[in-house]
This record gives sequence, C-alpha cells and structure tokens, in this order.
Amino acid sequence: MPKIADAQVPLGTLLVYGLPGLVLHFTFMLVLVYLMKYATDVLLVPAAVMGLLFGLSRLSDAILDPAAGYLSDRTRSPLGRRRSWMLASSLPMGATFLMLWSPPADLGAVALAVWMGVAIFAYHVATTMFAVPHDALGAELSTNHHDRTRIFGVKHIVGTLGSLAALGGMELLRRAEDPRRTAFAIALAIGLALAATTLLAVARLRERAEHQGRGAHNPWKAFADVWRNPHARLLLFVFGIENFGTAILAVLIAYVMQYVYGLAQYTTAFMLLYFVPAILFVPVWIRLSRRFGKRNLWVFSMSMMTLAFAGLAFVRAGDVWLVCALGVIAGVGGGCGQVVGPSIQADVVDYDERATGERKEGIYFAAWAFVRKSAFGIATMLVGLLLGAIGFEPNVEQSDATKLGLRTLFGIVPGVCYAVGTICFLRFRLDEAAHLAIRSELDARA
Repeated sequence: MPKIADAQVPLGTLLVYGLPGLVLHFTFMLVLVYLMKYATDVLLVPAAVMGLLFGLSRLSDAILDPAAGYLSDRTRSPLGRRRSWMLASSLPMGATFLMLWSPPADLGAVALAVWMGVAIFAYHVATTMFAVPHDALGAELSTNHHDRTRIFGVKHIVGTLGSLAALGGMELLRRAEDPRRTAFAIALAIGLALAATTLLAVARLRERAEHQGRGAHNPWKAFADVWRNPHARLLLFVFGIENFGTAILAVLIAYVMQYVYGLAQYTTAFMLLYFVPAILFVPVWIRLSRRFGKRNLWVFSMSMMTLAFAGLAFVRAGDVWLVCALGVIAGVGGGCGQVVGPSIQADVVDYDERATGERKEGIYFAAWAFVRKSAFGIATMLVGLLLGAIGFEPNVEQSDATKLGLRTLFGIVPGVCYAVGTICFLRFRLDEAAHLAIRSELDARA
C-alpha cells in the first residue's frame, strides 16, 4: 500500500500563497479586458496597432516562459527555487503596470506606439518572472491528489476576487471625467500593492528541500520530456484551442456590450455574473471532484462553456436577461476549469517524475503558460486586425455587417473552440487510480 500523502495544507498558508494573485489578477483583467479599449478610445492609438503590439508582446513573452520555468527548476538559493524569482519580479511588475496606463500626454503618434509597445512587453516579462514560479510552487505544496484541487481552488477564489475588483477599476475608468488621471491613480495603488503582497508571500512561504537540485540538466531534453508525456501533450492542445476562444471573447466584451447589444452600462454587471458564480461554486467543484473525478468534472464544465459562449452570438440588442443568464452559466463552468485544471497539471508532473526522476514543475507550468499566452497573443492580434477588416470605427454607430462580424467573433468562435477541446479531452486517462499508482511508486523510491 502507498503511504498516506501529505497532510492537508493549512488554510493560512494557502491564503498567503494566493494573496499576490489577488492583485496580479486585477492587473491581468484590466489589461486583458480594458486596455485595448482605453488605448483606442482615450489614447487614440489605432486598433490595428494595439492588436499588433498585444500579439507580438504575448508571443515574445510566451517564448520566455520555458526559459523562466527551466531556470526556476534549476535555481539554488537560500530562498528556494521559486521564491527567488518571485522576489526579483515584485518591483518590476508594479512599475511596468504603472507605465502601461500613464504614457506622457504630449507624445506623438509614433512615440506613443513605441511607449505602449515597450510597456506591454516589459509588463508581460515581469509577470512571467512571477507567475511561472508561483504556479510551480502551488503544485509542490502537496502531493495529495485531492488536496491539490483544494490548493488551486483557494488560489482561484483569491485571484477571482482580484478580477472582481478590476471590474470596479474598469467602471471607474469608464465613468471618469479625466480617464488619464484616474488610470494613473489606479495603476500606482495597484503597483504598490503588488510589490507588498509578493514580498509577504516570499517571507512567509516555504519550499520542499528535497526538490532542490532536481531540475532538468538539459533544457532541450526537458522540453522534449513534456512533449513525450502523452497526458501533457493532450492538455497542451486543449489549453491552446480553448484559450484562443476565451481571449477573443475577453477582448471583445466591452465592444460587443456597447456597439452590438446596446448594453454598455451593464458590462460590469455581466462580468460580475461570470465571476461571482466562479467563486461560489469552488467548494462544490472540490467536493464533486472527489466523487466523479477531476477529468469527468472538467469535461462537464467545458460542455457548459460551449453552450454559454455559442449562445452569446444570438443575443438580441437590449436583451439583458439572456446576457445575464449566459454569463452565469459560463461563470459556473469556467470556475471548474480554473480549479481542476491546475490540479490535473500537478498530477501530470508526477507522471514525468516517475519516467525521468526529475522534478520539473517549472518546465511544465511554463509549457502550459507558453501555449496559453501564444493563444492569447494570436487571438488579440487577430481581433485588432479583424476589427478594421469588418469596418469597426470607434465611438460611432456600427453597420449591420460590422455587428454580424462582432457577433460571430464574440460567440461562435469561442463556442467552436470549446466544443473541439471538450471532444479531445475525452481521451485523457490520468485518473485518481492511475495517479495513486504513480505516487505509490515514487514513495517507494524515496
């Protein structure tokens, strides 16, 4: 019989671990959902230019993810493999976020585009330095199959609270008489909070001493190990196609609510109806995952997302109740993926340890981040280009053809992406019994 896995991680430890995510998700949400609109409508940067800058920065940032993961696995420091990187990223994250929202008012068109390009690139590099080691640290906090779901459940709740707070920031920007001044004040406060919470996590958290020195020696072999891992390979494909669809929807929310549905004033409410159920149902998903299994639960949630996103393409102008209902369904399903997905990723890392004898959480979480960011980068770049192609013009009534194009991009494309991802994930086979056998063998080796 295998030994009993790690005891349950104390809730206080989980809260300290998740606290930086509260602030970081604020920045993620505000950048993802509102920076494009702020840049085009307030700063007057052309949509195609912003789309190109977003796409190139995310693609280049995605290339840095594997490097960050590999170096994190290999780092030797009194602070550990992960916290050293978290400490180094604390100030750059806050500074680059402030830079994004406060370009000098007297910049010309070319200089403004350069400023935004540098700021976007630097922001993504800084957050990568933190996010990859931070995610890897979460996977190391426990070897328990179900407690991992609890760890990432708490992380998701805390991070989603940050996303909810970002909706308040977005509303302040939308209603501000002087959006530039409001953006500066928000960015300064959030930048300081991001540095403070990261420093607290570095000071309070601890890492597994037995994992020191067990990273991959050869980076190319490490990346090849990820690709040879059949469970990881399937997850990479599913993550990629689903994040592509999600990114398109996220970037277009503000546009569609204003120019297609005529419900700009309900944008924040719609997003609240997505995020609140995503938080409230976390305890339900944790409990159900024990009964039905992580994989089966995730397939069910993906099916919910498919129906909800596809339904958004058929919402009539002014139909508040249908928009709200679809937002709730998407929120319930999306919360499950955010809880169960990282827990499954941690199990996949154990599969790799059995095959290679190495602990490569950094490499694996970097690979998934690479795919996610690449999908977001490509999707954002395409949205910026397609907005011009379908005839979009800011701050005016859109033509019927433009509205149809926005509906298709906003609903049909994400729905198709999730449908394909759901069908593919049915092939995933690393369930609780298989993981228990892996842990038994690893414990015997130890």
